[in-house]
Amino acid sequence: MILVLADHDRGELSELSLQAVEQGRQLAQTSGVPLHALVVGTGGSAAAASLGAYGVATVHLAVHDGLTDYAPAASARAAAELVARLAPLAVVGVGDQRGNEVLAHLGAITELPVAADCTSVVLGDPTAVVRARWGGNLAEHALLHAPVALVSVVPHAVRAGVPGNGVAAVEEFTPELADADLLVHVVDRTAEVGGGISLTEAKVIVSGGRGVGSAEGFGMLEELAGLLGGAIGASRVVTSAGWRPQAEQVGQTGTKVSPDLYIACGISGASQHLAGMASSKTIIVINNDADAPIMSHADYAVIGDLHKILPAVIEATRAALA
Repeated sequence: MILVLADHDRGELSELSLQAVEQGRQLAQTSGVPLHALVVGTGGSAAAASLGAYGVATVHLAVHDGLTDYAPAASARAAAELVARLAPLAVVGVGDQRGNEVLAHLGAITELPVAADCTSVVLGDPTAVVRARWGGNLAEHALLHAPVALVSVVPHAVRAGVPGNGVAAVEEFTPELADADLLVHVVDRTAEVGGGISLTEAKVIVSGGRGVGSAEGFGMLEELAGLLGGAIGASRVVTSAGWRPQAEQVGQTGTKVSPDLYIACGISGASQHLAGMASSKTIIVINNDADAPIMSHADYAVIGDLHKILPAVIEATRAALA
């Protein structure tokens, strides 16, 4: 059996969770075993009901009075109970901050090693993995010696599966949680101002750096992103200056993205930013510095003043869409 940690946000499965489910489905198919999933929290009933369409045979729904929102140690404790009871060949999680955090707790509880940010997993004795390291600039081939392989899938390494007509059996259980398991948990949420497309879901991202010049300068980027149906991204210097909210920061310490199109405006390309956007399918750079580090990652580059170039790009985009 393969167990997937199906992370959800108040009952809604993210694209990244569905990618992890697809990785688990592939491993289960190759190994000739069923695919199971763990969904944590009383709000996860909707997510549990939808997983059968993606190849999950059985969903284990962990319900507990303390599991009202994300609680990493408690989620890991629930997963550890299933590992002890069901002895899966592997546990697969999402390679984002939440997924890796839960797997780290699970590894500590079970005393099993964790291979995080995998782009490839081949189960065996030992399990062979390829991991994205150094912000995706290095592919590490490693062997995982463990009776149960704990692995996370780097975002966008696997495409989410196409939903079918399958229906999963849903089995509720109440994990045995100590007070210490619930010390860290979400107690409140503040909605993002403006909402819109999230960076992880966006197919197009228009991102700005110091070269944009000011918070007001992002008006042009917002206009272009609106025309293209995309989202706004920003470098760390921009969010540190307060020009844009931290939720829009792209980078190793922000959000790692993999859109079809990434337009970098006035971004020099610090290593932490490159680590967050290097896996974009097509990268267009607009910068007045031909020697900026980001140029080595560009599929197309426009050298010049972005305040003159962007209005022309916006005008051409409007004409093309007319």
